Amino acid sequence: MHLVFTVLEIVSPVFFLAVIGFVWVKTGHDYRLEFVTRLAMTLSIPALIFTALVETEIDPAALTTLCFASIVAYAGVTVAAWIAVKVMHLDFRTYLAPITFGNTGNLGLPLALFAFGDEGLSYAIIVFAVMALWSFTFGVYVTAGGGSPLKVIKEPLVGATLLGGIFLWQGWTLPRFAMNTLDLLGQIAIPTMLITLGVAVARLQAKGIGRAVAISLGKVILCTAIAATAGAAFNLAPVPFAVLVVQVATPVAVTSYMLAEKYGADSGAVASLVVASTLLSVAYLPLILGFLI
Repeated sequence: MHLVFTVLEIVSPVFFLAVIGFVWVKTGHDYRLEFVTRLAMTLSIPALIFTALVETEIDPAALTTLCFASIVAYAGVTVAAWIAVKVMHLDFRTYLAPITFGNTGNLGLPLALFAFGDEGLSYAIIVFAVMALWSFTFGVYVTAGGGSPLKVIKEPLVGATLLGGIFLWQGWTLPRFAMNTLDLLGQIAIPTMLITLGVAVARLQAKGIGRAVAISLGKVILCTAIAATAGAAFNLAPVPFAVLVVQVATPVAVTSYMLAEKYGADSGAVASLVVASTLLSVAYLPLILGFLI
């Protein structure tokens, strides 16, 4: 019973904040989704990533090991997703990216923070960075039918990750006033991402929800198994192992819907995946956390 309450304490703030966003839109209030998303992706999330890496007390070698485990995990998920899409005769442009990439930002980072504290957040940022790099290159290429790898260099969160990694490696820091400013800016990232997730789900127009539920269940089983295998292969300690599994197992990212809408894939089908997998995650993420804690 104690474990149940512990898990509820971890996941309830995450989903309550998302519900706030959902209710906010459904009650007719305005929410500038594009502005808030751009603010988060350009300023608050990069600030959160940089400060978390600079201030972490985790051995850089442990972060490096997790980085390689994350690369292997996402490589395995990509191959498995490609096989699944081909076997089920689904459209690659529509389904490959959503099955491969999870919501490691909006859901994964908050869950890691609430479950494992600042240590978990530092580990989660590594997994998030690997996913983001792969999503902005391979994900865009698949969904758009082409794309330039140079696009990833322009993303602020990529620069923040690389710069934070250099500072961590060299043991550098910034003047206290600069770190305090970035800390304050980064603090808005997690609540903003969660409320925005609720807003996005409220606005999506889902279709074919039955197929979406089946695919979402397959995704979580596939991703959980592959992430756990990768974590065991690299002999990760309990906290980074748990963070890797939770991050890779997160539901379909809202960005997958945005990419489908932008590049002419079946955005309605992707919207259904986002809605179905996010609702299912209310049940399966606590189960995964309960098993890992």
